[in-house]
Amino acid sequence: MEHIKLQGEIRSDYAGFNSLVNFAARLASCEFEHIRVDMSGVRWMDANMCAPFGGILYKLSRQLNTVSLTGLAPGMETILSKNGFLSNYGREKTQDTYGTTIDYKRFEPKDGRYFGSYVETHLQGKGLPHMSAALLKKFRESIFEIFSNSVIHSDTKFGIFSCGQFFPAKHRLDFSIVDLGVGIRENLRQKAGLQFSAIEAINWATEGRNTTKTGPIPGGLGLKLLRDFIGINKGRIQIVSDKGYWEFANGAVATSELAVPFTGTAVNIEINTADEHTYCLASELSPENVF
Repeated sequence: MEHIKLQGEIRSDYAGFNSLVNFAARLASCEFEHIRVDMSGVRWMDANMCAPFGGILYKLSRQLNTVSLTGLAPGMETILSKNGFLSNYGREKTQDTYGTTIDYKRFEPKDGRYFGSYVETHLQGKGLPHMSAALLKKFRESIFEIFSNSVIHSDTKFGIFSCGQFFPAKHRLDFSIVDLGVGIRENLRQKAGLQFSAIEAINWATEGRNTTKTGPIPGGLGLKLLRDFIGINKGRIQIVSDKGYWEFANGAVATSELAVPFTGTAVNIEINTADEHTYCLASELSPENVF
């Protein structure tokens, strides 16, 4: 039996992702083991971080390991039972009375329609700022493009993981999409011959029409639209891939290097739900609305 202890706070930040990549690295070579993850030292885990954590645990199970979780604090156990994460580890899913969870799900690459329905269903009633119908459609399409990028570019053999949480008291909605594929840097090397660092690769992927997609369907606009929206909304976007940690908040980009690489790509979108603006596409504005 392999016994490993996870400690501290696993939040949507550099320290939280660094904890998870170190955890994954310690177990990367395990096969045919019973891995007992002791979470008694975890004071808190943001619910959306179930997406990268769940991806890591799923990969371990695909390496023919048996994984169990022990020692969860009652508050954490309640939240992770409501979003269905713990259903994968012998606990029953409990009712989400207040409708604040976005269920933890693993999707196969072919599940695009199911993912689209999941986004439409779970983002309703979670405090999104008011958007015109056209912008809301584009917003959902932008989130779907992150899923699509995982399908097209990541070569993931383990699926795509998603989870989120609405924090009404904190005026915050977090939503994460994670794959365990080749990562952005390696995709750019393979598809475009670009020799970037992990952070340079993330920067490239978030700039306008940069894409390695081929054919008549344009790509690269999903993260650009989300970044523009988040900039006005005063929310936050985080992208983790390989050793790169990239964060956009308060109109500025901050980057750091992780201790060890994250296998794949994680995107977290944090929306400020205290935002009372009404949003629409620039193309919807008439001259009378401008002044």
